[in-house]
Amino acid sequence: MKKVLSSILTLALIVSLAACGGSTTDKSNSTSGTSTGDSTPKSSAAASSFAVGMVTDVGGINDQSFNQSAWEGLQKFSKETNASISYLESKQESDYGTNLDKLADQKSSLIWGIGYAMADAIKTAASQYPDKTYAIVDNSYGEETPSNVIGVVFRAQEPSFVVGYIAAKTTKTNKVGFVGGIKGDVIDQFEFGYRAGVAYASKELGKDITVNVQYANSFADQAVGKAIASSMYTKGCDIVFHAAGGAGIGVIEAAKEANKFAIGVDRDQSHLAPKNILISAMKLVGKAMDLVSTQVKDGKELGGTTQVFGMKEGCVGIPEKNPNVDQKVLTDAKVIEGKIKDESINIPYNKATFDNYISTLK
Repeated sequence: MKKVLSSILTLALIVSLAACGGSTTDKSNSTSGTSTGDSTPKSSAAASSFAVGMVTDVGGINDQSFNQSAWEGLQKFSKETNASISYLESKQESDYGTNLDKLADQKSSLIWGIGYAMADAIKTAASQYPDKTYAIVDNSYGEETPSNVIGVVFRAQEPSFVVGYIAAKTTKTNKVGFVGGIKGDVIDQFEFGYRAGVAYASKELGKDITVNVQYANSFADQAVGKAIASSMYTKGCDIVFHAAGGAGIGVIEAAKEANKFAIGVDRDQSHLAPKNILISAMKLVGKAMDLVSTQVKDGKELGGTTQVFGMKEGCVGIPEKNPNVDQKVLTDAKVIEGKIKDESINIPYNKATFDNYISTLK
């Protein structure tokens, strides 16, 4: 695990999941922002003096995935602490700096950037507003982390391994698929963790189970995600795991039309297709943001560090209820989770570590 942790902490750029969507407002004491260019965030009169702002990637709050999980985490934080929260949506990369400036001008105490794509913008803002504290999801600056910036990364390979194990134990055709958004370090964690889980179960079963891998080159294009998944189902895959943000919604639609299984990502996506979501690999961005925001509000000095979250910290995993998975398979998966937590299984997170892992299974 130390080797894995070290590798994660040295990642310079990490790809985030993003999708398109609209805006929402917390019904309690939180605040909400509007899309870039519309207006500045509105503050709640009932909120405390501690304010947290969030800038989305080029997706939106209602992506049913990454950004939505982030906003839900801040809503929980607001309800627990009475802190003021707000968000601004970015429609294009050029909006990042503008939105970060708006939140700084609104006297936000802590400002979050959702996704690696904002790495440069966050670093620039941090230098321009040294009295502000910034945090970024899915990016580590390593030893070059500014003193007022907190990096937050995840061991996404852990839940991916578990759902890969479940997929291999569930498939009837011995063919499963993976649809990624844009190739990069974080999506590598999902892809190779999943493929490793399939391989682990394949060895247990004494079967040769293949994984069809394809990328949408987008985190927002639902049509492309749907087309890729539909082709996979036509070619014999009966389960497809997506780590593609909004493009992954297209994968789920394809599963419904083909009456096959899809595996959700980031949050429990079973509500999108109750009969066709086998399980979800949850990367609880919101929970990590809640934890970090609370620590900062309580005065803990986290600036200049990278916080790493995984199964041990309760920030990745699978849903508690999975009615489409055989109970025996779920029981076996719980054993796998235990092995991950006690580090009995060293899960790969990129091609090099995957190739090494596969050699150990032979």
